[in-house]
Amino acid sequence: MKHTIKFYAMLACLAGLAVFYSCSDDDDSPSTFTIASAMAGSKDLNGATAATEVPLDADLVVTFNTDVDESTATSSNITLKRIFDNVTVPLGFDVSGKTLTITPSSELSGGVQYLLNVGAGLKSASGVAFGAVERTFTTAGTFAPDGALAHWRFENNGNDEMGDHNADASVAITYVAGRNANAGNAASFNGTTSIMEVPNGTDFTNTDNFSISLWVNADTTAHNQGGNFVLGMAASNGFQVEMHAKDALLAAQYDVGDGATEGENTWIDGKGNLGWQGWTFSKNYGPQGLAALIHGKWMHLVFTYTASTRVGAGYVNGELAKTFDFDNWPDGAKLNAAGMKFKPQEGVGTKLAFGFINDMSSTAFEYGDYENPDTQHYKGLLDDVRIYNKTITAQEIEVMYNSEKP
Repeated sequence: MKHTIKFYAMLACLAGLAVFYSCSDDDDSPSTFTIASAMAGSKDLNGATAATEVPLDADLVVTFNTDVDESTATSSNITLKRIFDNVTVPLGFDVSGKTLTITPSSELSGGVQYLLNVGAGLKSASGVAFGAVERTFTTAGTFAPDGALAHWRFENNGNDEMGDHNADASVAITYVAGRNANAGNAASFNGTTSIMEVPNGTDFTNTDNFSISLWVNADTTAHNQGGNFVLGMAASNGFQVEMHAKDALLAAQYDVGDGATEGENTWIDGKGNLGWQGWTFSKNYGPQGLAALIHGKWMHLVFTYTASTRVGAGYVNGELAKTFDFDNWPDGAKLNAAGMKFKPQEGVGTKLAFGFINDMSSTAFEYGDYENPDTQHYKGLLDDVRIYNKTITAQEIEVMYNSEKP
């Protein structure tokens, strides 16, 4: 009898050991595969709300509850996309036990949202499939489209951030706080003598495609009808940006073949009127046009032109405000319009001017006489002027405005 009791006791002990080792094996190889944490620098990507101010150069470090199968950490299973234009960011991957480090191939864009997708193809080292998840985050800083030919930030000088088009003359320019802390300083123009000049202004015209982006805060009571010559290269013989009490425009010359040019305005009148030749869209801002947006307020202006479609466009505060199409002309030389082109003329200088429509050497136009204080010298603030020899997109313009606005 004693032998029988000892035998059953031994069986019970063995059964207990089997259960113990079975549980230990389960602990070593969990039946679930989940994210324990996800970080970009000090920013939590796995929190209850989407992370913001994520560093542009940060690795994305994801820690799981168990070891990761390195062979499944691939671009097929893990993606990072810039949301506004759905651009996929090339990634590198490194697995060390439970930790997956995701490294973008280049610095992320500032001030935009990204979507990180970790797909079901990712597996644990024991073969458990991951339940797909998505995480969004917004990067630090501000966004601007790549490829600017020049960018003037007016941080107490007229230097070009791209390095090739620094100002070589400045008269009566002062610097004040800009529209927000990220923007730094802005240039202030007095409405009578202030001007800044940049040599080789023809670098910015003679181009198939063109975009100019600028932040302006104008005093529209300074001159007759609130007129302000914000900037220009050879006035309408090249291009110029004007603001008035209720409207804004880009005036430019366009190549129509055989060495000839024709002038045309991308005029944002804000009245929704399509009665002008070639106009295809005009946003209606009400009876006062742009007046409520212009005087004494920061406003983001963008003008673009695309030679292949012969379409010009204007944007105000991130929204499309005006388009024209040379193909809508009934007849005449503008039906042959190609890219923008400088029109040489005696007495017309070729420096880009901030605060006026032509440089101080120009004598061809009475309205462009720099020495006359009544010729609509710009009065107001100017900041972050960017010029491109390409057409930046509507999506880029919207994101740029939202990331840079006051």
